[in-house]
Amino acid sequence: MNHMDADLAGEATLALGEDYADIREGVRAVCRGFPGAYWRELEKTDGYAEEFVRAMSEAGYLGALIPEEYGGAGLPLRAGCVILEEVHASGCSAAACHAQMYMMGTLLRHGSEEQKNRYLPGIATGEIRFQAFGVTEPTTGSETLKLRTRAVRDDEGYVINGQKIWTSRAHKSDLMLLLVRTTPIEEVKKRTEGLSVLLVDMREAVGNGLTMRRIDTMVNHQTNEVFFDNLRVPAEALIGEEGQGFRYILDGMNAERILTASESIGDCRYFARRSVEYAKDRVVFGRPIGQNQGVQFPIARAYAEYRGAEMLCRAAAALFEAGKACGEEANIAKLLAAEAAWNAAEACMQTHGGFAAATEFDIERKWRDCRLQRIAPVSTNLILAYIGQNVLGMPKSY
Repeated sequence: MNHMDADLAGEATLALGEDYADIREGVRAVCRGFPGAYWRELEKTDGYAEEFVRAMSEAGYLGALIPEEYGGAGLPLRAGCVILEEVHASGCSAAACHAQMYMMGTLLRHGSEEQKNRYLPGIATGEIRFQAFGVTEPTTGSETLKLRTRAVRDDEGYVINGQKIWTSRAHKSDLMLLLVRTTPIEEVKKRTEGLSVLLVDMREAVGNGLTMRRIDTMVNHQTNEVFFDNLRVPAEALIGEEGQGFRYILDGMNAERILTASESIGDCRYFARRSVEYAKDRVVFGRPIGQNQGVQFPIARAYAEYRGAEMLCRAAAALFEAGKACGEEANIAKLLAAEAAWNAAEACMQTHGGFAAATEFDIERKWRDCRLQRIAPVSTNLILAYIGQNVLGMPKSY
């Protein structure tokens, strides 16, 4: 073994299996109080998971990544992954509250001490909801660098005009992390310049230049269009340095990919468990259907895909926590986990046959939910473009 091999062997200390066992059991205990009937009722009433978010906040799980000096648990990103994984493995949905975990990186790494002291303790306890991430726009979509929402600086702060879309939970959030253009794109040397991040207090903004319109979707993701009409925010709403916001947002985007990939990992476990239970119990033509390879093999393949995706999720989280470049790992983890979850969902649907379509089984709800992971928060095609162009060095397609 050469020195490099020895160094690598010395670093290979990650224990596999159920890490953070206490956290996993604690999250499962919370989730047991929110069975399928709870989520089905929310879909019927187009309701927000107020009780679930409150329970997760009171148990400390939504403040897990906030440093202890600000009232959180000070845990690494991997712990956040475990929390969201267990939520989804339990049949619940973290969509109502996951945003603050991946937005936290932008505030923690680039926010001022005044901003962190003012907001983080309340976010840690759940008193302040930090759930709205204003990036995507109707006309630019994934072309983030061409976004049109404009913030103009004057003596009193910033005046914001523009529009965002797919801003989930904005109507239930106290704070919004908002990406705006502070310098017109034609006046910057690089497209990545001239974008800034503002921390908007929704409690003051709604009705004073900010309005929202709910968007009805196939899953209960509580999403909105947000309109800015001469909305004024103070100068101290700026996070970090003006014009460098895209770089700050990238921190949050890598965390977003890793954390939402972990939700897909939880979905894989949920569908595998449901599939195996039913395949062993359901008897047709005098034998359990799981004895038939046509039923057994899709479940087994989906499980294998899940295990591969899980390993890359762990690697991406470790690199992120170490402060190392993790764009490749974060994006591929998101791609593989979303695809594995979808294949597991399809196998579960096929295994259950007609019963899978019955809402009381909860499979169709989870099936619809995990399908969204292939297009949001980032499309699998965009991830493939990222790999082709930024990892493999092929010509840019856009």
